[in-house]
Amino acid sequence: MIRRMVCTGVLAGLLAVTAVVADSRSAQAQERWGFGTDVGFWSDTVDDTVFALGFNADYYLDRAFSVGPMVLLTPAGDLTQIGVAGVARYHFRIDAVNLVPFAGVGFVRADLDRGSGPGRIERDDTSHYIPLGVTAEYQVNPRLALAGTVMVNLHDLDLGPRVERDRTSVAVLFGLRFGP
Repeated sequence: MIRRMVCTGVLAGLLAVTAVVADSRSAQAQERWGFGTDVGFWSDTVDDTVFALGFNADYYLDRAFSVGPMVLLTPAGDLTQIGVAGVARYHFRIDAVNLVPFAGVGFVRADLDRGSGPGRIERDDTSHYIPLGVTAEYQVNPRLALAGTVMVNLHDLDLGPRVERDRTSVAVLFGLRFGP
């Protein structure tokens, strides 16, 4: 349990340092980078619905198309799950609302630690990870947007004989987007 908390803290620290370093780059380089952070729920996992955190960075190739990393993790409870993917996004801009469909590919790592004693379940697995979804953004100002995301995750996690095989999940997230 402590190991998970330390790993989650280290990951959050690395993401914060990355954001600070990227923020200190030249003004020209900043004009191409956007960042996002989300909180919400990851449902249909082997541990039912769990609290989730999401982080993403976008490098804008032009005003309508971006690519970058996305991280989705569950930092609390019996299930620790971390999905990391490279994602491509297309930004449909309609006045103050943006619709952003996306697709990506990466990997997901799950660690289930349930119960104590002889019936304890402690299993882990790593699988491919294909996130497919759409984000609706409301532009508060030219660089800040409120966001809501619905995402279907395709993977194949096998956490042992006493746990049902996990092939798909759905995430619903709400957060902020900081863009160029």
